[in-house]
Amino acid sequence: MRILFISSTRLGDAVLSTGLLDHLLRLYPQARFTIVCGPVAAGLFDRMPRRDRTIVMTKRRWDLHWLALWRSCVTTRWDLCVDLRGSAVTFFLWGRRRAVMRGGRRPGARIAHLGRVLGLTPPPMPVAWTGAEDRARAEATLPGDGWIALAPTANWAGKVWPAERFVALCRVLSAETGLRPVVVYGPGPLERAMAAQVIAALPDAVDSGGSLSLAEVAALLARCTLFVGNDSGLMHLAAAAGTPTLGLFGPSRVSEYAPVGRCVAHVIAPGAEGRAPIAGLTVEDALAAARDLLRRT
Repeated sequence: MRILFISSTRLGDAVLSTGLLDHLLRLYPQARFTIVCGPVAAGLFDRMPRRDRTIVMTKRRWDLHWLALWRSCVTTRWDLCVDLRGSAVTFFLWGRRRAVMRGGRRPGARIAHLGRVLGLTPPPMPVAWTGAEDRARAEATLPGDGWIALAPTANWAGKVWPAERFVALCRVLSAETGLRPVVVYGPGPLERAMAAQVIAALPDAVDSGGSLSLAEVAALLARCTLFVGNDSGLMHLAAAAGTPTLGLFGPSRVSEYAPVGRCVAHVIAPGAEGRAPIAGLTVEDALAAARDLLRRT
């Protein structure tokens, strides 16, 4: 059995889609999978069982990336095509069954929209696949237990909680619980620059370096007692890895993208959803949410 699964270009959405893949892996134990996603999310699927290949789709002018995808897939007979991008491409492939998500943004939790593509209510929870080598590197980086992961970056500045508040929150939680900080962020100079102030102010923090694979980051996060971070792909990855996860929300919509996992919470800046400035979120409110989350673990 062959399954074509077209996921998202964005990391957070791709993480949320892993629950569907986990469901299909269990439902069809003989199936082989081809994953389609954007470059940022590609590493998320590296350790996925029974994955034949990942097609990394990079946007091209005049939507020619869809033509390239069709050419890559047209010679295969697919038993199931799942398209979370809402494109027409699967209708021009040989496929026994199709499950295509309606395109466009709409209200409600993204995870629920994804579940309905396969008729699943409640939707399956996201997962994070790691290998033994990823877990070994994570253990070498974060020996023992008692770590708090801080993720002070995001894909746009409006979602970034001020760095000095991450520092203040971490100092209080470390004094109260003994948790040691590790700062996690993505690749590239922009992510590094957003994390630099937090790293500089916490000299005892482990700097993850921004060069780990997504599987290694997931393994690193799984070793942490708590994750605190902006609404981002890393927040969703931490929740999928099973780490108690606190998401910090300002102008992004918590009703759509709250963290999803076994032990998660969020705290929201005051104001109208979708327009609240993240600067309105106080350290005290974030601390109260973090303490409550720790009590639940």
